[in-house]
Amino acid sequence: MDTQKVKCGFKEIVGQVNEAERAAGRRTGEVRIIGATKFKTAEEILPVIREGLLEAGENRAGEFVEKYDFFIENGVKPHFIGALQTNKAKYLVGRAELIQSVDRLPLAEEINRLAVKRGVVQNILVEVNIGSEEQKSGVLPDELIGFLKVVSAMPGIGVKGLMCIPPMGNETQTRPYFAAMKELFESVKRENIPNIEMKELSMGMSGDYKAAILEGATMVRIGSALFGPRTAAAAAADR
Repeated sequence: MDTQKVKCGFKEIVGQVNEAERAAGRRTGEVRIIGATKFKTAEEILPVIREGLLEAGENRAGEFVEKYDFFIENGVKPHFIGALQTNKAKYLVGRAELIQSVDRLPLAEEINRLAVKRGVVQNILVEVNIGSEEQKSGVLPDELIGFLKVVSAMPGIGVKGLMCIPPMGNETQTRPYFAAMKELFESVKRENIPNIEMKELSMGMSGDYKAAILEGATMVRIGSALFGPRTAAAAAADR
């Protein structure tokens, strides 16, 4: 979804986020910008931190571990935003600000087991497959309430909201999915499930974050618009 190829300064992105907030009638500054730093080195990330980036998201557990000390030393909160193998959860529990991509029960159970063992509560977002795409991970919308009711009984997990990656498209094409996510988010709130908090709605990337903000995102995950497009070598490594 990161289709925007023009690299912008962090302050320019902040300005565009603020403009979208105003257009939506929202308070300026309420949307959190998560820098999507996959395949980016500390040297590439540091200038953006110096401009004001406060939170970053990694897609791979190995990269999260490699950059963790760098993020902490520079006052950046590290999130995990990519697909997570159950056996890699051990690298994140107690360290990630949010594990944003909890998409299945076995993963939630492992995070809970590790968190209880380590004496922490790991905050997460539940990833929703809002387009019900067969090839994508995520909890299906009509299964979300049941999933949350199970997770609500896990003492090592704090559910703070939802995350999604809609079907690929431009802002006009993705906006209805963001609207559906907001509706789902509000419907979960109305359920008042114990130990389930609907505070964060993480949606929107470089190519469509303005549409996501208009529909209620509290977090946007911006990669190529901040750091430039991935190199051919990085793209090949991701396949």
